[in-house]
Amino acid sequence: MTISLQRTIAADQPQLAWLVGNARLVDRSGQLLGAHIAHAGLIMFWAGITTVGETLRYQRDLPFAEQGFILLPHLAALGLGLDKTGQVADMVPYFNTGMIHLVASAVLGAGGLYHVFRAPACLQDGEDQVARFHYEWNDPAKLGLILGHHLLFLGAGALLFAWKAMYWGGIYDSTLHEVRLVAEPNTDPNIIFGYLVGLNHGTWNPLGLASVSSLEDVVGGHLWVALILALGGIWHIAVEPFSWATKLLRVEADAVLSYSLAGLAFMAGVSCAFVGYNTTVFPVEFYGVDRSALAVPQFFLGLLALFGHIWHAYRSKTDDQYY
Repeated sequence: MTISLQRTIAADQPQLAWLVGNARLVDRSGQLLGAHIAHAGLIMFWAGITTVGETLRYQRDLPFAEQGFILLPHLAALGLGLDKTGQVADMVPYFNTGMIHLVASAVLGAGGLYHVFRAPACLQDGEDQVARFHYEWNDPAKLGLILGHHLLFLGAGALLFAWKAMYWGGIYDSTLHEVRLVAEPNTDPNIIFGYLVGLNHGTWNPLGLASVSSLEDVVGGHLWVALILALGGIWHIAVEPFSWATKLLRVEADAVLSYSLAGLAFMAGVSCAFVGYNTTVFPVEFYGVDRSALAVPQFFLGLLALFGHIWHAYRSKTDDQYY
Protein backbone atom coordinates (compact mmCIF):
# COMPACT_ATOMS: atom_id res chain seq x y z
CA MET A 1 0.00 0.00 0.00
CA THR A 2 1.31 3.44 -0.96
CA ILE A 3 1.38 5.79 1.99
CA SER A 4 0.66 9.40 1.12
CA LEU A 5 2.82 12.24 2.41
CA GLN A 6 0.00 14.70 1.83
CA ARG A 7 -0.50 17.15 4.72
CA THR A 8 2.98 16.45 6.06
CA ILE A 9 6.05 18.68 6.14
CA ALA A 10 7.52 16.64 3.26
CA ALA A 11 4.64 17.46 0.90
CA ASP A 12 6.27 20.76 -0.12
CA GLN A 13 9.78 20.07 1.18
CA PRO A 14 10.85 16.55 0.08
CA GLN A 15 14.33 17.05 1.55
CA LEU A 16 12.72 16.94 4.99
CA ALA A 17 11.00 13.58 4.45
CA TRP A 18 13.15 12.04 7.18
CA LEU A 19 11.28 14.22 9.69
CA VAL A 20 7.88 12.82 8.82
CA GLY A 21 7.95 9.62 10.88
CA ASN A 22 4.52 8.41 11.95
CA ALA A 23 2.87 11.48 10.43
CA ARG A 24 2.55 9.59 7.15
CA LEU A 25 0.17 7.26 9.01
CA VAL A 26 -1.90 10.02 10.58
CA ASP A 27 -5.03 9.00 8.67
CA ARG A 28 -4.45 5.26 8.99
CA SER A 29 -5.45 4.26 12.50
CA GLY A 30 -4.67 0.56 11.96
CA GLN A 31 -1.18 1.09 10.59
CA LEU A 32 -0.40 3.72 13.21
CA LEU A 33 -1.43 1.17 15.83
CA GLY A 34 0.94 -1.32 14.21
CA ALA A 35 3.79 1.17 14.36
CA HIS A 36 3.13 1.81 18.06
CA ILE A 37 2.97 -1.91 18.86
CA ALA A 38 6.23 -2.49 17.00
CA HIS A 39 7.78 0.40 18.91
CA ALA A 40 6.69 -1.20 22.18
CA GLY A 41 8.31 -4.42 20.94
CA LEU A 42 11.62 -2.60 20.38
CA ILE A 43 11.50 -1.18 23.89
CA MET A 44 10.70 -4.62 25.29
CA PHE A 45 13.56 -6.13 23.27
CA TRP A 46 16.01 -3.57 24.64
CA ALA A 47 14.89 -4.30 28.20
CA GLY A 48 15.17 -8.05 27.66
CA ILE A 49 18.52 -8.17 25.91
CA THR A 50 20.04 -5.66 28.34
CA THR A 51 18.80 -7.60 31.37
CA VAL A 52 20.13 -10.89 30.01
CA GLY A 53 23.44 -9.25 29.07
CA GLU A 54 23.88 -7.75 32.54
CA THR A 55 23.02 -11.09 34.12
CA LEU A 56 25.66 -12.90 32.08
CA ARG A 57 28.29 -10.25 32.87
CA TYR A 58 27.55 -10.12 36.59
CA GLN A 59 30.56 -10.46 38.91
CA ARG A 60 29.54 -11.53 42.39
CA ASP A 61 32.37 -9.68 44.14
CA LEU A 62 31.45 -6.26 42.70
CA PRO A 63 28.41 -4.05 43.42
CA PHE A 64 25.97 -3.41 40.58
CA ALA A 65 26.97 0.25 40.33
CA GLU A 66 30.64 -0.56 39.77
CA GLN A 67 29.69 -2.87 36.91
CA GLY A 68 27.74 -0.18 35.10
CA PHE A 69 24.40 -1.97 35.33
CA ILE A 70 21.19 -0.02 34.76
CA LEU A 71 18.42 -2.65 34.89
CA LEU A 72 19.52 -5.23 37.46
CA PRO A 73 19.43 -2.55 40.21
CA HIS A 74 15.73 -1.99 39.43
CA LEU A 75 14.98 -5.70 39.75
CA ALA A 76 16.99 -5.94 42.98
CA ALA A 77 15.09 -2.95 44.44
CA LEU A 78 11.91 -4.95 43.77
CA GLY A 79 13.34 -7.70 45.96
CA LEU A 80 14.14 -10.13 43.16
CA GLY A 81 17.14 -12.42 43.56
CA LEU A 82 17.96 -11.25 47.09
CA ASP A 83 18.24 -13.22 50.31
CA LYS A 84 16.76 -12.06 53.62
CA THR A 85 19.78 -9.85 54.30
CA GLY A 86 19.44 -7.97 51.03
CA GLN A 87 22.38 -9.64 49.31
CA VAL A 88 22.22 -10.92 45.73
CA ALA A 89 21.84 -14.67 46.08
CA ASP A 90 20.12 -15.91 42.92
CA MET A 91 20.58 -14.68 39.35
CA VAL A 92 17.84 -16.89 37.92
CA PRO A 93 15.02 -14.34 38.50
CA TYR A 94 17.01 -11.74 36.59
CA PHE A 95 17.65 -14.08 33.66
CA ASN A 96 14.01 -15.18 33.61
CA THR A 97 12.83 -11.58 33.65
CA GLY A 98 15.03 -10.80 30.67
CA MET A 99 13.75 -13.81 28.74
CA ILE A 100 10.12 -12.91 29.48
CA HIS A 101 10.78 -9.49 27.99
CA LEU A 102 12.40 -11.03 24.92
CA VAL A 103 9.43 -13.34 24.34
CA ALA A 104 7.07 -10.40 24.83
CA SER A 105 9.07 -8.37 22.32
CA ALA A 106 8.62 -11.12 19.73
CA VAL A 107 4.87 -11.16 20.33
CA LEU A 108 4.65 -7.38 20.08
CA GLY A 109 6.83 -7.38 16.98
CA ALA A 110 4.56 -9.93 15.34
CA GLY A 111 1.53 -7.85 16.31
CA GLY A 112 3.10 -4.74 14.81
CA LEU A 113 3.85 -6.52 11.54
CA TYR A 114 0.34 -7.94 11.44
CA HIS A 115 -1.26 -4.53 11.80
CA VAL A 116 1.06 -3.02 9.20
CA PHE A 117 0.78 -5.71 6.52
CA ARG A 118 -2.35 -7.80 7.10
CA ALA A 119 -4.88 -5.96 9.26
CA PRO A 120 -7.06 -3.12 7.92
CA ALA A 121 -5.13 0.09 7.34
CA CYS A 122 -8.01 1.89 9.07
CA LEU A 123 -9.64 0.25 12.05
CA GLN A 124 -13.07 1.34 10.86
CA ASP A 125 -12.77 -1.31 8.15
CA GLY A 126 -12.34 -4.06 10.74
CA GLU A 127 -14.97 -6.33 12.24
CA ASP A 128 -16.70 -6.47 15.61
CA GLN A 129 -14.83 -4.54 18.31
CA VAL A 130 -12.00 -3.52 15.98
CA ALA A 131 -13.96 -0.72 14.34
CA ARG A 132 -14.86 0.65 17.78
CA PHE A 133 -11.27 1.80 18.25
CA HIS A 134 -11.01 3.70 14.99
CA TYR A 135 -10.54 7.39 15.67
CA GLU A 136 -10.42 10.73 13.96
CA TRP A 137 -8.20 13.44 15.37
CA ASN A 138 -11.10 15.87 15.57
CA ASP A 139 -13.36 13.39 17.41
CA PRO A 140 -12.93 14.01 21.18
CA ALA A 141 -15.22 11.10 22.11
CA LYS A 142 -13.11 8.50 20.29
CA LEU A 143 -9.86 9.97 21.58
CA GLY A 144 -11.35 9.87 25.09
CA LEU A 145 -12.25 6.20 24.60
CA ILE A 146 -8.66 5.36 23.67
CA LEU A 147 -7.26 7.51 26.48
CA GLY A 148 -9.52 5.69 28.94
CA HIS A 149 -8.13 2.28 27.99
CA HIS A 150 -4.57 3.58 28.31
CA LEU A 151 -5.34 4.86 31.81
CA LEU A 152 -6.77 1.49 32.84
CA PHE A 153 -3.57 -0.29 31.82
CA LEU A 154 -1.42 2.26 33.63
CA GLY A 155 -3.59 1.85 36.73
CA ALA A 156 -3.17 -1.92 36.55
CA GLY A 157 0.61 -1.45 36.47
CA ALA A 158 0.56 0.77 39.56
CA LEU A 159 -1.68 -1.70 41.36
CA LEU A 160 0.59 -4.60 40.40
CA PHE A 161 3.56 -2.84 41.99
CA ALA A 162 1.60 -2.26 45.20
CA TRP A 163 0.44 -5.89 45.23
CA LYS A 164 4.05 -7.07 44.80
CA ALA A 165 5.16 -4.93 47.73
CA MET A 166 2.25 -5.93 49.99
CA TYR A 167 1.71 -9.61 49.25
CA TRP A 168 4.11 -11.14 46.73
CA GLY A 169 7.58 -11.22 48.27
CA GLY A 170 7.84 -7.56 49.26
CA ILE A 171 10.46 -5.06 48.14
CA TYR A 172 13.89 -3.98 49.37
CA ASP A 173 14.03 -1.63 52.34
CA SER A 174 17.22 0.45 52.22
CA THR A 175 16.80 1.42 55.88
CA LEU A 176 16.65 -2.15 57.20
CA HIS A 177 18.82 -3.58 54.39
CA GLU A 178 16.40 -6.41 53.83
CA VAL A 179 13.44 -7.44 51.71
CA ARG A 180 10.14 -7.03 53.52
CA LEU A 181 6.42 -6.87 52.94
CA VAL A 182 4.85 -3.43 53.14
CA ALA A 183 1.85 -4.71 55.05
CA GLU A 184 0.37 -1.35 56.08
CA PRO A 185 0.81 1.22 53.31
CA ASN A 186 0.06 4.82 54.19
CA THR A 187 -3.02 5.99 52.27
CA ASP A 188 -3.62 9.20 54.22
CA PRO A 189 -4.51 11.71 51.46
CA ASN A 190 -3.08 14.62 53.45
CA ILE A 191 0.31 12.93 53.47
CA ILE A 192 0.25 11.44 49.97
CA PHE A 193 -1.02 14.51 48.13
CA GLY A 194 1.11 16.78 50.29
CA TYR A 195 4.13 15.55 48.33
CA LEU A 196 2.68 17.23 45.24
CA VAL A 197 3.19 20.64 46.83
CA GLY A 198 6.51 19.75 48.44
CA LEU A 199 5.23 18.72 51.88
CA ASN A 200 6.80 15.63 53.42
CA HIS A 201 4.68 14.88 56.50
CA GLY A 202 4.06 18.60 57.00
CA THR A 203 7.64 19.73 56.38
CA TRP A 204 8.40 21.51 53.13
CA ASN A 205 11.05 19.89 50.94
CA PRO A 206 12.08 21.26 47.52
CA LEU A 207 12.39 17.73 46.12
CA GLY A 208 8.63 17.25 46.36
CA LEU A 209 7.72 13.70 45.35
CA ALA A 210 11.38 12.70 45.36
CA SER A 211 11.67 13.50 49.07
CA VAL A 212 9.67 10.41 50.06
CA SER A 213 11.59 8.40 52.65
CA SER A 214 9.10 5.68 53.62
CA LEU A 215 8.12 2.58 51.68
CA GLU A 216 4.69 2.85 53.28
CA ASP A 217 4.26 6.22 51.57
CA VAL A 218 5.63 4.87 48.28
CA VAL A 219 3.19 1.96 48.20
CA GLY A 220 0.29 4.07 49.48
CA GLY A 221 0.98 6.57 46.72
CA HIS A 222 0.82 3.81 44.12
CA LEU A 223 -2.52 2.69 45.51
CA TRP A 224 -3.85 6.22 45.11
CA VAL A 225 -2.41 6.46 41.60
CA ALA A 226 -3.99 3.12 40.66
CA LEU A 227 -7.37 4.29 41.95
CA ILE A 228 -7.21 7.66 40.18
CA LEU A 229 -6.11 6.08 36.91
CA ALA A 230 -8.83 3.44 37.08
CA LEU A 231 -11.54 6.00 37.79
CA GLY A 232 -10.17 8.28 35.10
CA GLY A 233 -10.09 5.41 32.62
CA ILE A 234 -13.69 4.42 33.34
CA TRP A 235 -14.77 8.06 33.11
CA HIS A 236 -13.13 8.67 29.73
CA ILE A 237 -14.55 5.44 28.32
CA ALA A 238 -18.08 6.12 29.51
CA VAL A 239 -18.38 9.91 29.27
CA GLU A 240 -17.73 12.12 26.27
CA PRO A 241 -15.54 15.18 26.90
CA PHE A 242 -17.48 18.23 28.04
CA SER A 243 -17.81 21.13 25.64
CA TRP A 244 -15.71 23.41 27.85
CA ALA A 245 -12.88 20.87 27.77
CA THR A 246 -12.87 20.64 23.98
CA LYS A 247 -12.82 24.43 23.81
CA LEU A 248 -9.97 24.67 26.30
CA LEU A 249 -7.86 21.91 24.75
CA ARG A 250 -7.28 21.70 21.03
CA VAL A 251 -8.19 18.32 19.56
CA GLU A 252 -5.99 17.47 16.59
CA ALA A 253 -2.84 15.46 15.92
CA ASP A 254 -0.15 18.01 16.79
CA ALA A 255 -1.98 19.10 19.93
CA VAL A 256 -2.44 15.54 21.21
CA LEU A 257 1.23 14.81 20.54
CA SER A 258 2.24 17.98 22.36
CA TYR A 259 0.24 16.92 25.44
CA SER A 260 1.95 13.52 25.42
CA LEU A 261 5.41 15.06 25.13
CA ALA A 262 4.64 17.44 27.99
CA GLY A 263 3.78 14.43 30.15
CA LEU A 264 7.05 12.72 29.18
CA ALA A 265 9.04 15.85 30.00
CA PHE A 266 7.38 16.10 33.41
CA MET A 267 8.01 12.44 34.22
CA ALA A 268 11.64 12.76 33.12
CA GLY A 269 12.09 15.66 35.53
CA VAL A 270 10.55 13.74 38.41
CA SER A 271 12.66 10.70 37.54
CA CYS A 272 15.85 12.79 37.54
CA ALA A 273 15.08 14.03 41.05
CA PHE A 274 14.39 10.50 42.27
CA VAL A 275 17.49 8.98 40.67
CA GLY A 276 19.74 11.77 41.81
CA TYR A 277 18.60 12.24 45.40
CA ASN A 278 16.23 9.55 46.64
CA THR A 279 17.87 6.57 48.34
CA THR A 280 14.61 4.95 49.45
CA VAL A 281 13.45 4.09 45.95
CA PHE A 282 16.98 4.04 44.49
CA PRO A 283 19.08 2.41 47.22
CA VAL A 284 22.79 3.25 47.33
CA GLU A 285 23.53 -0.47 47.64
CA PHE A 286 22.33 -1.06 44.09
CA TYR A 287 22.73 2.28 42.34
CA GLY A 288 25.83 3.63 44.02
CA VAL A 289 26.40 7.04 45.61
CA ASP A 290 26.92 8.95 42.36
CA ARG A 291 23.91 8.37 40.07
CA SER A 292 24.64 11.20 37.63
CA ALA A 293 25.30 8.70 34.84
CA LEU A 294 21.67 7.60 35.19
CA ALA A 295 20.12 11.02 35.84
CA VAL A 296 21.86 13.09 33.16
CA PRO A 297 20.57 11.10 30.14
CA GLN A 298 17.04 11.31 31.54
CA PHE A 299 17.45 15.05 31.94
CA PHE A 300 18.42 15.56 28.32
CA LEU A 301 15.70 13.21 27.07
CA GLY A 302 13.22 15.19 29.16
CA LEU A 303 14.58 18.41 27.66
CA LEU A 304 14.14 16.96 24.18
CA ALA A 305 10.55 16.01 25.03
CA LEU A 306 9.94 19.54 26.33
CA PHE A 307 11.24 21.08 23.10
CA GLY A 308 9.05 18.64 21.17
CA HIS A 309 6.06 19.72 23.24
CA ILE A 310 6.72 23.40 22.50
CA TRP A 311 7.27 22.68 18.80
CA HIS A 312 4.08 20.67 18.32
CA ALA A 313 2.05 23.02 20.52
CA TYR A 314 3.19 25.91 18.30
CA ARG A 315 2.31 24.01 15.14
CA SER A 316 -1.12 23.13 16.49
CA LYS A 317 -1.90 26.81 17.03
CA THR A 318 -0.78 28.00 13.62
CA ASP A 319 -2.63 27.84 10.34
CA ASP A 320 -0.05 25.38 9.06
CA GLN A 321 -1.82 22.10 8.27
CA TYR A 322 1.33 19.98 8.34
CA TYR A 323 1.66 17.25 10.97
